[in-house]
Amino acid sequence: MKKAKISIPFLLFLAALPALAMAGDDTAPTVLTNAKAVAGVQTNLDYVWTLVAAALVFFMQAGFALVESGFTRAKSAVNIMMKNLMDFSMGSISFWAIGFGLMFGATSTGWFGASGFFLSDYTFGGDPWVLAFWMFQCVFAATAATIVSGAMAERTKFTGYLLYSACLCAFIYPIFGSWAWGSLLNGNGWLEKLGFIDFAGSTVVHSVGGWAALAGAIVLGPRIGKYGKDGQVKAIPGHNIPLAALGVFILWLGWFGFNPGSTTAGSTDIAMIFVNTNLAGAAGAILAMATSWIVFKKPEVGMTLNGALAGLVGITAGCATVSPTSSVIIGAIAGVLVVLSVLFFDRVRVDDPVGAISVHGVCGAWGTLAAGLFNIEGVTAKIIGVQLTGIAAAFIWAFGAAFILFKIIDVTVGLRASEDDEIMGVDISEHGGHAYNDFVVK
Repeated sequence: MKKAKISIPFLLFLAALPALAMAGDDTAPTVLTNAKAVAGVQTNLDYVWTLVAAALVFFMQAGFALVESGFTRAKSAVNIMMKNLMDFSMGSISFWAIGFGLMFGATSTGWFGASGFFLSDYTFGGDPWVLAFWMFQCVFAATAATIVSGAMAERTKFTGYLLYSACLCAFIYPIFGSWAWGSLLNGNGWLEKLGFIDFAGSTVVHSVGGWAALAGAIVLGPRIGKYGKDGQVKAIPGHNIPLAALGVFILWLGWFGFNPGSTTAGSTDIAMIFVNTNLAGAAGAILAMATSWIVFKKPEVGMTLNGALAGLVGITAGCATVSPTSSVIIGAIAGVLVVLSVLFFDRVRVDDPVGAISVHGVCGAWGTLAAGLFNIEGVTAKIIGVQLTGIAAAFIWAFGAAFILFKIIDVTVGLRASEDDEIMGVDISEHGGHAYNDFVVK
């Protein structure tokens, strides 16, 4: 008698019968396990994306350092690198100790938080998401602080700058941030209750930093030789434009963490934010180049580089709530605006060596207004009113608080370097060394 042959496909079918029997059961453990696994993957993806985005935003510190150094003189390069290193270091500690609690702690008033200082509520047995969220917010705080460095370049005492940097990350930036973003964790700020739109920080980060930079530049006064007695504006060229250009490319890359990372979620939403961010930066560069070409009869490189940054700043508020076409318009207007703004501040004798006030303060305000004007869900008078309220509140708070802070520093430890130190270069007087030892240009 021959033995019956059982085919391999038939054996596989028999093995699959238990799973097939459970497939129609909505309460089957397998289905529940799969759903839980998918949720776990999404949670892990949110952590990874948020922390990768934080790393990209941290890399922007290098971009700021290179832009500021390239746009200023060689005798200030060491000081600029030290300031960019230390404002992140000082800012991290002060934001951990005080700023994060003021910005995202629980509040009953809507004005600032009152818990979470030193991450005390979250360190032991707390929600680990808070640690990832803190890291992302920490690099934002440092960005706001480093914006000011450029406007105060080449004439600031290092000690005074350290004090300012710590105070901005501990108090000035977080308090406004709590008004607009507090509900991202525990708070509920008064501006966001009104419906204020600032997805990634055109105002919260950039305008706050830009208006603080304006206060610092006014308190310091212009660099020696910047303005003639007859009111003539005298150019003080930067020493390394390729360095500045590299910095802009690094900042552009970092913006792909800055804006899409503000979702704090690995989701499909980041695709449009990437596209909007890129288009606005490109449009800003093109229109700034065209504007400078008309004004100066040449396509000026410094204005073009700042135009790219202006477009990126401009789209930061509305990057998740406007269309790609609107992003091009927003970036293009920012590109024109930054050139005109730089010329205006020179005309009123506010010396800003890198254009930080124009790029971040002015174009940040424009981007915040544009987020309402081009809102993909429609624009109303109420939305525009709320956006204008946020812009005004940011200026009053950031400029006012920073101006008082700089005045206090100026009359205590001192804010401005001496005339001799400025002429010699703050690299020598403040740090005892040159950036380019034994390097001679022939």
